[in-house]
Amino acid sequence: MTKNYLLRDVSPLGEGTTDVLLAGGVIAAIGADAEPQAGADAVIINGSGLILLPGLVDLHTHLREPGREDAETVRSGTRAAAMGGFTAVHAMANTTPTQDTAGVVEQVWRLGRDAGWVDVRPVGAVTVGLEGERLAELGAMAESAAQVRVFSDDGRCVHDPVVMRRALEYVKAFDGVIAQHAQEPRLTEGAQMHEGVVSAELGLAGWPAVAEEAIIARDVLLAEHVGSRLHVCHLSTAGSVEIIRWAKSRGIDVTAEVTPHHLILTDELARGYDPVFKVNPPLRTQRDVEAVREGLADGTIDIVATDHAPHTREDKDCEWGAAAFGMTGLETALSVVQETMVDTGRMTWADVARVLSTTPARIGRVTDHGRPIAVGEPANVTLVDPGIRRVVVPEEQATHSVNSPFRGRELSGCVIATWLRGRATVMDGSACDESVVVSS
Repeated sequence: MTKNYLLRDVSPLGEGTTDVLLAGGVIAAIGADAEPQAGADAVIINGSGLILLPGLVDLHTHLREPGREDAETVRSGTRAAAMGGFTAVHAMANTTPTQDTAGVVEQVWRLGRDAGWVDVRPVGAVTVGLEGERLAELGAMAESAAQVRVFSDDGRCVHDPVVMRRALEYVKAFDGVIAQHAQEPRLTEGAQMHEGVVSAELGLAGWPAVAEEAIIARDVLLAEHVGSRLHVCHLSTAGSVEIIRWAKSRGIDVTAEVTPHHLILTDELARGYDPVFKVNPPLRTQRDVEAVREGLADGTIDIVATDHAPHTREDKDCEWGAAAFGMTGLETALSVVQETMVDTGRMTWADVARVLSTTPARIGRVTDHGRPIAVGEPANVTLVDPGIRRVVVPEEQATHSVNSPFRGRELSGCVIATWLRGRATVMDGSACDESVVVSS
């Protein structure tokens, strides 16, 4: 029997308190009508002090499978996503084999269905093998069972302007979007961290801000020229924020994301040569951190996306120059956003729902996630306790990998429960392993 969940005195979007009933896979009632259905197996939850949000949607997740199951699998990565309050994630294309054909994206989609933790929407590669030379099977991936709408060579930049233009033109046919990893390759050859005072003092090759900004400037103009949708992945510099602000003022159809780690961490952390802080794009300066926070608060930056990038211990437990780029983030994203944006008064919980759920769902054309908390809507929701302070212990997380930059750090907030179509995937802060079944 499917369980009913009655949330007593919960606060949807942090705006007042009410009762909410989850039943039959939907939000069945709100307010005085919210009572368990007759004969149902009902679970009553005291929601006092808790925030109810639409289930989070990540537009930028690396699940590694197929090919690097030693770092992460679809099952472990999506379990981590559920623990972080997510009900849908977009799985990036840099797998082995690359997600550049209908067959591979359908494989990832089916792995997500079998795991059952969240809905997995594969991201298709823009070019064959992420090589930046020939367009991948964009139309076939869009028409596949996975219904791909987001395409990215993330990890590599689509640096050829002709290829980028053709990709932007092609995806217009099925309302797709190109998600660009903005990194001019010639300006970042051998780069190890942000180019600035710290890189000079440490003797590490620098990754200049202009390498990101030049690609964004080019691509917003290309998007305007062809009338297509462009999404900028992991924006990280103050200059990039200004370019996006300018592009939107011209009416260009561009959206942008910032990662949790770029909202809170700076290049000063590289001074210890700990490769856990090595990431692409690199951690920038405090000025850049302030700029991306302001850009997120005023709507210039549309969403927060995790860029969850798990790696094996071997790929991170080595000298800085040999280490892989990337950090985990699914299980700490909401806490970082609360700490940097809500607790500082820059954003409300309704804003959090917008940047972590509603808008990423819209960009990815995921129609049954990011929905309002209203009667009849799918019960894809998450329950958060904003008053909890917790210390991050990577070994206790659901992800396979332990390369979290927040090890030992105390963060605000904790996901108490997550529901996918009314089925609990997380309850009392723990994964509901026994309840996971194939998603419908």
